[in-house]
Amino acid sequence: MAYSNSTIEQAPLYDQLPVGQEIIFVVSNTPLVSTETKVKFCAEVYISGDDPANPNAAISSDLIGTFKTTPNNAGVGIFDFRNVIENYVSADNMASNGSAYKTISTTDNTPHPLQIIDKYSLSDNSVRYMVIRFYAEYLGADASTPTAVSKATGTEQDSAQLILFNGYLKHTDLLGIFNSNFGYSLNDFTLDGQTKNFLSNAPTTQEAFLNDYGTLSFLAFTGNVSYIKLTYTSFAGVALGNEQVLVNAANGAYDGTYDAIANQQLLHFGCFPGNLQNWNATWQSSIFQEAIQGGSYLVQAFDAADGRASGRYTINVNCPKFKGYESIRLCWLNQWGVWDYYTFTQKSIRNISTQGTTYQQLQGTWNENRYRIDTYRGGKKAFRVNATERIIMNTDFVSADYNTMFEELINSPEVYLLDDYQTDISFAALNQYVTPVRLTTSSFTRKTVANDKLIQYTFEVEKSKTLRTQAV
Repeated sequence: MAYSNSTIEQAPLYDQLPVGQEIIFVVSNTPLVSTETKVKFCAEVYISGDDPANPNAAISSDLIGTFKTTPNNAGVGIFDFRNVIENYVSADNMASNGSAYKTISTTDNTPHPLQIIDKYSLSDNSVRYMVIRFYAEYLGADASTPTAVSKATGTEQDSAQLILFNGYLKHTDLLGIFNSNFGYSLNDFTLDGQTKNFLSNAPTTQEAFLNDYGTLSFLAFTGNVSYIKLTYTSFAGVALGNEQVLVNAANGAYDGTYDAIANQQLLHFGCFPGNLQNWNATWQSSIFQEAIQGGSYLVQAFDAADGRASGRYTINVNCPKFKGYESIRLCWLNQWGVWDYYTFTQKSIRNISTQGTTYQQLQGTWNENRYRIDTYRGGKKAFRVNATERIIMNTDFVSADYNTMFEELINSPEVYLLDDYQTDISFAALNQYVTPVRLTTSSFTRKTVANDKLIQYTFEVEKSKTLRTQAV
């Protein structure tokens, strides 16, 4: 018997989705469910990183799995694809090929950490396209095998094409709903006006030292951003000029023609002082460096008609430290699947704990032609010593605007220590810049000016890699 297409009764309200949310589809086929036995609704999930022509059901290599459910008491099948698709996006830790570090192009043979890039980088891992083909099956659908549950030809129905990225929703994020379809609008992060935001919940005014690295990231679904403008002001309030960093292939972004390949849907921009020193002759000037410390600069996106495409972000460049405290810069994966940064400038404590394996050594020599008393031999010896370094860090006094940012830090699955700008040796592997750590602070108490007057936070991290020593 022939049946009509299945109907998608409910789907995500918006086509651009952070994967960390319920991604619900409801499918029906009332005539089939009411007349056939052993009915199941099936979903073929196709995921691809190519242009919007893909994924599609004609390309088997894009198929990542087929999932089935039986009709519920209302006769519909309900799917939640969150646990499936969140495995197909991940953080961008390394810069994409075509970007650069200190003007050296990023390639497979010259990889660079994302956090220290010049200008722009595409996103290799953060974004994917998805299409789902729904259909039904039932007992006897295939006349050649009437005793098997098989596909009912003609019941196929494809979803709209969805753009997935490596973000998540909080319970406090406001959802929209229309005709039972619900979802979170990314309108605030679609850069097409001066009220729009980069992908961060951090304050729009941040502090950094002259050598600090860091990035701001933004959604590029529309290809609307033509350039990012940097406007400099000295410590004395004197304008130091401005410059525009074009979004093009020469600067590590797409080639000037937005063609909607997945890695062009989200771009990273190295806009902190260390990144600018990598390539910018202005920032490499000692006269400029002296003037900008204690000053600030603005970061803002613009479209091709010179219209503001984002709000203004201010980076205050801190003066050199005279208290002798070591500055420690952390970066971590934020809610939207990209990186936030903070430099801890107050007292920090480093401690090393060791755990060794011991053995009992014989005194003297027992495998030579004479016995010799060697005083360094004998007794309990350490066979191997493994050491772990922990760092306790304190913020400066901060405003309540930092609360959300620090909440995301304590909730982040990826946290790193980030070293600052320095002179590299020839053929450097750049392994010293990004060091993985585990945040061992397990609770966070939100502070406010009303309750606490001055707001200061303390965090502790543990280096993930064991400090190795010689094996005896």
